[in-house]
Amino acid sequence: MGDRPPTAELGVHDVIGVGFGPSNIALAIAIEEHNSSVSAGAALRAVFLERQPRFGWHRGMLLDGATMQVSYLKDLVTLRNPSSSFSFLSYLHAQNRLVDFINHKTMFPLRCEYHDYLEWAAGRLDDLVEYDSEVLDLRPVVHDGVITYIDVISRRPGQPDRTVVRRARNVVIAAGLTPRIPDGVVLDERTWHNTDLLHRLAAMPTTPRQRFVVIGAGQSAAEVTEHLHTRFPQAEVYAVFSRYGLSPADNSGFVNQIFDPDAVGEFYHAPESVRAMLLTYHRGTNYSAVDLDLIDELYRRTYQEKVRGPRRLHFLRASRVESFEKLADGTRLHIRHLPTGERRAVEADIVVLATGYHARDPRKVLGGMDSFCLVGQDGQLQVGRDYSVDTTPDTSAGIYIPGASEYAHGISSSLLSNISIRAGEILGSVLRRQDLEAPLAAIAPGIPHASLPDPPYLDPRPNAQPQN
Repeated sequence: MGDRPPTAELGVHDVIGVGFGPSNIALAIAIEEHNSSVSAGAALRAVFLERQPRFGWHRGMLLDGATMQVSYLKDLVTLRNPSSSFSFLSYLHAQNRLVDFINHKTMFPLRCEYHDYLEWAAGRLDDLVEYDSEVLDLRPVVHDGVITYIDVISRRPGQPDRTVVRRARNVVIAAGLTPRIPDGVVLDERTWHNTDLLHRLAAMPTTPRQRFVVIGAGQSAAEVTEHLHTRFPQAEVYAVFSRYGLSPADNSGFVNQIFDPDAVGEFYHAPESVRAMLLTYHRGTNYSAVDLDLIDELYRRTYQEKVRGPRRLHFLRASRVESFEKLADGTRLHIRHLPTGERRAVEADIVVLATGYHARDPRKVLGGMDSFCLVGQDGQLQVGRDYSVDTTPDTSAGIYIPGASEYAHGISSSLLSNISIRAGEILGSVLRRQDLEAPLAAIAPGIPHASLPDPPYLDPRPNAQPQN
């Protein structure tokens, strides 16, 4: 992209997005398509701030042969706008692979291919995103006693004393997921989370024992186990999980309706007890669940080793790691078999935690806007059906948290299934919010929209700390 002038030079933004993963890419596409259908004066100004130096989505888990668990039709746009040029089918056409994909007879593309699709879409929106931009703070901007704007404070790596201020009417926080690390565990060169698997393997220290331990019972754990067993044909691989066996993902047609767009509204308006019940019932669609084909493949391998040897693949089921003991060249894990209470120690060169993710807490990004956001009795941010955070009455600026509201919008909140529909809902909310706002003349008499004064670009705060 090169060093171009900050987008803030264009003036006040209608939307500033924090993060540029699939969720905000889908929103950027919706904004781009909206702008192409209206006059220049009605177009929305938008910019997205991404702390990575370039687009990347779970790069450490782009394993050979790994496929998506969601249909290609649930891409960035198709459910919202089937004729969009940003669809997965348009991507295939642009790559001259559409016929080949059709002949492949699958609804689930390779994960590396889907990443390439996302990167292709992000590249077409390069003028809307500022990479290498780390958001530090959101600050209220008050006009006549009302928080009308939000100043988004960011900085670039290597410039801790120089921050950039961009002013927005609406901020969309889609900061993605963060690895879930068990309490007391410290990641180091021999203890990894699976999100970094391929990067870590490329720089792996020596492995005198040739032994890996994978902790977890979900799709990622099974994929890591299969990958290590294949890639290191002399190594032992231990899979440790508290279930008696790997559970197959429930992806039947009726159950998958929990991901339908209509299901989001039904979940949102349901009583709290019903929400909890539905989340419990349908956790098997996404959490600690594995594709049946992969389960069968792993079972086939372990049975073959029992028949022919040598035994390299071990499943310590109904077991839990109770403690980690660091060694000079690895880790000793103390593992308890839950049904019998029997304890055993396993020494490993590498431990891979396939322990899942959780949504980044948007309150860590809110900064100065936090005290103006309403919180429920459960300690969670109160959010509307349109993913906007409920704010104090003296706040007209909008804050949206797609991806971090499973408690309000259901199990699809942090998944790919509904991102295209959600992007359209957020865009519609932004447009409605602007229609309801007081005329700008009441805020800044005589100053047209296009010439509102820009916020200051540089904020000399040497002690500012990153919060996203």
